[in-house]
Amino acid sequence: MPYIDPKRREVFDPHISALNAELRNPGELNYVMSKLLQLYCDPPDGYIMYNSVMGVLECVKQEFYRKVVVPYEERKLEENGGVYP
Repeated sequence: MPYIDPKRREVFDPHISALNAELRNPGELNYVMSKLLQLYCDPPDGYIMYNSVMGVLECVKQEFYRKVVVPYEERKLEENGGVYP
């Protein structure tokens, strides 16, 4: 979960904001995320590390969907009406 201690957020947030200001497209976002994962897994620590990272990515995906995509979809449903009766 992304709900870390606020003091730890202070360490990361300025760097994340600066990095975000430089991102221009989804390809660059993919590169940055891939590079961060590569660096995090160096030196490689085998299957347990890789499996844990895959779990983190899945949780990030699900949390993004739950907190960002679903509210957007709900707004659009209200604005435009549904497809299903």
